[in-house]
Amino acid sequence: MSDAKRTKLDVDSPGLAAWLSTDKNAATLAEAKALRDKGDAEEIKSRFDVRMAFGTAGLRARMGAGYACMNELTVLQASQGLSSYVKASFKGDIAVVVGYDGRHNSHVFATRTAAAFLAKGIHVHLFSKIVPTPYVAYAVSRLKCAVGVMVTASHNPKEDNGYKVYWDNGAQIISPHDKNISAHILENVEPWADAWDSAFVSNHAACTDPYEEIEANYMKDLQGLASSAPTSKGSIPIVYSAMHGVGYHACKLAFESNGLAPLIPVVQQCDPDPDFPTVTYPNPEEGKGALKLAFETAEANDSTVVLANDPDADRLAVAAKHQGSWRIFTGNEIGALFGAWAWKTYKEANPTADFSKACMLSSTVSSMILQTMAQKEGFYFEDTLTGFKWMGNRARELQKEGYQVLLSFEEAIGFAHGTHVVDKDGVSAAVLMAQMANTLADRGMTLVDQLHAVYAEYGYHATKGSYYICRSQPTIDAIFNAIRKDGKYQMQVQDQTISHVRDLTTGYDSRQADKKALLPTQSSNMITFYLANDSVITLRTSGTEPKIKYYSEIKAPATTAEERAAVDAQLAVTVGQIVNTLLQPAKYNLVGKAD
Repeated sequence: MSDAKRTKLDVDSPGLAAWLSTDKNAATLAEAKALRDKGDAEEIKSRFDVRMAFGTAGLRARMGAGYACMNELTVLQASQGLSSYVKASFKGDIAVVVGYDGRHNSHVFATRTAAAFLAKGIHVHLFSKIVPTPYVAYAVSRLKCAVGVMVTASHNPKEDNGYKVYWDNGAQIISPHDKNISAHILENVEPWADAWDSAFVSNHAACTDPYEEIEANYMKDLQGLASSAPTSKGSIPIVYSAMHGVGYHACKLAFESNGLAPLIPVVQQCDPDPDFPTVTYPNPEEGKGALKLAFETAEANDSTVVLANDPDADRLAVAAKHQGSWRIFTGNEIGALFGAWAWKTYKEANPTADFSKACMLSSTVSSMILQTMAQKEGFYFEDTLTGFKWMGNRARELQKEGYQVLLSFEEAIGFAHGTHVVDKDGVSAAVLMAQMANTLADRGMTLVDQLHAVYAEYGYHATKGSYYICRSQPTIDAIFNAIRKDGKYQMQVQDQTISHVRDLTTGYDSRQADKKALLPTQSSNMITFYLANDSVITLRTSGTEPKIKYYSEIKAPATTAEERAAVDAQLAVTVGQIVNTLLQPAKYNLVGKAD
């Protein structure tokens, strides 16, 4: 390629020119130069002239060169902006906590993050080892920090990484923090002195390691949360997978400290490995494919319960053997199990309590079984927008109002028991599920038996959800614009009559007298349809993944397997007609979730 061509590309892409003069990482600098030499103007523009948006989920993207990717420079810029915002928001002595998982570059990204805070005179609690995400959320409150940062992309593919931010209440940030942080990032894009010097962090007196203190106190608090009567028959064998992530050490210690039998590890998946070699996607939510090795381990060890964390250990998947077959529980089913168990144990421990001051939360796309329980039992229930950032912040508010929050859950296998961590916590969830499974086994019951007992008590809540992959924003816009039809929503879809519509992107809700939704509007697409057959279906886009997701539920008085199967079949037909008609997967070449 001629020098003239290179010069033209540099002029056409001010972002690339700025990058080449700023980046100090040898790998991403070489990658940027290779892109320049290749002359792919479209690729250059998409990477260097577009910046990752800093949202309430922080940052999450593919790793590589460019402002649209996760790399040392963009993490450094984000951290400079965040530290500037923290300095402007808090007075006096300020401290932050920074943790990281086992993904490629996570440790170096955490080091760059620490450098930015130290440069602002802020004390940094930088974990010396990889940690589960719940440790960071816990540490924010325990150490009275202004913010916490966890470098992780959770269960995303190996090519990705992310940057998750907690505010001083231990919950993920919500607006307007995201917008304010974004503004501060743009004001602090030029790397500060010592920004690239790792020794600046390791030798700094204001940088300390909180690992031992946090782990010890997390485990101590978990013992209080997970207190349970010992079983007379002893602990049952439980298989555990860390999905190549960071959860095994923490779960092993948590089981030991709570008197549970040692976990049986899925050996191939329990050590951290950023390449996730045994799974296509490191997400236990994907089902049988992700849990294949766990089932093989369980069969070899005569185990009837499988637990699995995602790579940063904030989610929990559960499977149980029942009548000779493996049953993988959905997040909604696990939420039902946890909700009923939490209520039972709370009532037994607090027989004279004011039950109206006990509380449970779930996201609005999750099963409403907690609401059904609350209506029957007399405790308080709320649903929130999707994501633990909303439930975590609301849990803290309810705490201040005198409520005792027993459980928060979302259908994407995320659970928080109590308020010692107000974010998804797969470690505490694993311990509590193991205790439940052991107690039930003592009574001759399986987790499946218990789920059926819950449905017999509160009604069968059938749910069905999945997703389509869609990486094209124009395609997503076209799909949802067609659904809205300028506010004239389709009210008859094949055999399905739609009674009401709630659109949380526009703030519209036909169920309300003023047509205004009670929950806040959000930037991503989210439309809920309330059907005449009493089913509810929500279509939404993900804020962290290239997915269009759908969720559905119908409640019915079904107690036998045949009755439950009939309800499931009814819901499947309803979902099929609504989803296929409105999302038009064939027309838009949408790729559905593989079973």
